[in-house]
Amino acid sequence: MSRTVAIVGRPNVGKSRLFNRLARKRISIVHDQPGVTRDVISTEIAEGQFTLLDTGGLGLTDAQSAADIIKASERQVDFAIASADLILFVIDGLEGVNALDERIAKMLRKSKKSVLLVVNKADFNDEKVNLADAYRLGLGEPARVSAEHGTGETDLRGLILARLGAVPEVDAATTKTAADPLCVCFIGRPNVGKSSLSNNLLKSDRLVVSPIAGTTRDSVELPFEFKGRDGEMYPFKLIDTAGIKAATKLASPVEYFSRLRSLDAIQRADVVFLVLDALEGVTQQDKAIAGEAIKDKKPIVIVVNKWDLVQEMFSKGNLKLSGYKNARDYRDKYEKALFDRLFFTPGAPLIFVSAVSSYEVDRMLNAAVKLHRTLDKKLPTAKLNQHLAYLADRTPPPSIGGKRFRVYYATQTGTRPFRIKLFCNREEKLTEQYRRYLEAGLVAEFDLAGCPIYFDLVGKEARSEMETHSNSSYPTTKAQYKARGTKRETPED
Repeated sequence: MSRTVAIVGRPNVGKSRLFNRLARKRISIVHDQPGVTRDVISTEIAEGQFTLLDTGGLGLTDAQSAADIIKASERQVDFAIASADLILFVIDGLEGVNALDERIAKMLRKSKKSVLLVVNKADFNDEKVNLADAYRLGLGEPARVSAEHGTGETDLRGLILARLGAVPEVDAATTKTAADPLCVCFIGRPNVGKSSLSNNLLKSDRLVVSPIAGTTRDSVELPFEFKGRDGEMYPFKLIDTAGIKAATKLASPVEYFSRLRSLDAIQRADVVFLVLDALEGVTQQDKAIAGEAIKDKKPIVIVVNKWDLVQEMFSKGNLKLSGYKNARDYRDKYEKALFDRLFFTPGAPLIFVSAVSSYEVDRMLNAAVKLHRTLDKKLPTAKLNQHLAYLADRTPPPSIGGKRFRVYYATQTGTRPFRIKLFCNREEKLTEQYRRYLEAGLVAEFDLAGCPIYFDLVGKEARSEMETHSNSSYPTTKAQYKARGTKRETPED
């Protein structure tokens, strides 16, 4: 069932604000600066059962944006026109119709698509809104709205549904049932190749790609399917994000909101792809971005893009890489330096790729599928306790104030992310370094590569309080814990 509505128009007439108004949530970035929206942003309108597209502004000038970005944005509008069943052509009711509006109207008439003319910013007195100009565009009766204040929204929504017609009934017996799409998200600094990798996966130029850093500003959600190594088709949802700049380097409100959208995309993703530059190594900003994903408890696949450039430089004997024997030596040392800096991502899959040549791109998705399955793994309580005891014997925790951190009993309490409740002597005795040691040990033992583990600590005082308020008899000493072993699990509350 194809029911797609695209919003088009010249820059700064309120398209993104209208998109957010119809979606009833903030999705597209809204700003007075022309040309903020560059990619095609989409969302599902559930009550009307149609897909709404927000497009980049038409007619940007060289003074407002780079020439290649202008062309790319216009290609996105062409894409939206070609794929839409209904087009909302938005004009500015206060400024009136200009030559660019007339050119766009001509393009839309030639498209032979259903077009609904929308006069935005029409919440002022009638004398301030010139509808005569709107009628001259030859697109029929215009709809008056104020995207900012919501005036006319209900009427416009009714006109859209009337143009689209009734939603076709679907035979429930023939409806396919499929697993929820695996939501993946590309994150990284500006200009490391996130959109190029997205286009490679989608086998299209759906996203704007430019060598100019900061081309992508919104977070774009796009569905696709991938055939895994087992031959099965897996549904995916891809979120292509803007590059995440350091908070101290944000130069405008647009960049600030782009950063917020990217951080929100991390929260919505099931698996995060951290994209690095093969020639630049791991920067402090890369480390900070990886930290944002870890903070949101997301599994990470580390993707080193532009590997084709490294191979090309070695083949040509480039002096910049003279300190390495060959590409393999460069890769080994890159990997060691990477995990030295990203020490808080134990076991994360590391894949060297090229968005240009498609080298190893499929491995990213296979890694995401594996991670997605791993997130539901159940850790046997007996084996969990045995391995924690082994880790403590192999490398005892440091002595703090004459006492060491000691785990008496452990049990898994959750997945996505993995949560392990540790009944211990004192929570404050667990140092960050030793916590990472225990996490890395469990990741290696249970094959949880790329999946973060979180420890919930229950110290002696908390356990004593539980025992006071319980009718059951629970062990309070190390000997009692050893005597019980893992036959009964200590209560979670």
